[in-house]
Amino acid sequence: MDKSALLDMIYVLAFLVGGLGMGLAPIIIPFFLAPRRTRSINQKTLEVIECGMDTIGPTWMRLGVVFYLYALIFIAFAVDVLFLLPVAVVYNKNPGWLELAEVVLFVGILALVIVYAWKKNVFTWKNKSKSPQL
Repeated sequence: MDKSALLDMIYVLAFLVGGLGMGLAPIIIPFFLAPRRTRSINQKTLEVIECGMDTIGPTWMRLGVVFYLYALIFIAFAVDVLFLLPVAVVYNKNPGWLELAEVVLFVGILALVIVYAWKKNVFTWKNKSKSPQL
């Protein structure tokens, strides 16, 4: 085995070890740093913890579907922006009418998605009736 192939194998092994380390570190580090028996005082071991404070009201509640719609729209537009950045760089190197038409068509389709979501009242926030305080 020549020297460059051995060096490539070392790089692959280093990336593999680094990737496994970064994947396992969030699992292993809290095991050693997490406090032990913090809720065992005052017989609160089975209660739900919300930021270390006692909860107010019901802890299990259903979220409206509008939250998921906001998340899907956000992800769709984030991916589109990530797509537009390389396209803008390539368009800057090879300007032409065909490339401009493709970018305008892509942004136009995005605009139609916004209009469709607006017509379906996705962007309106509906207040739910508040649950009674316990």
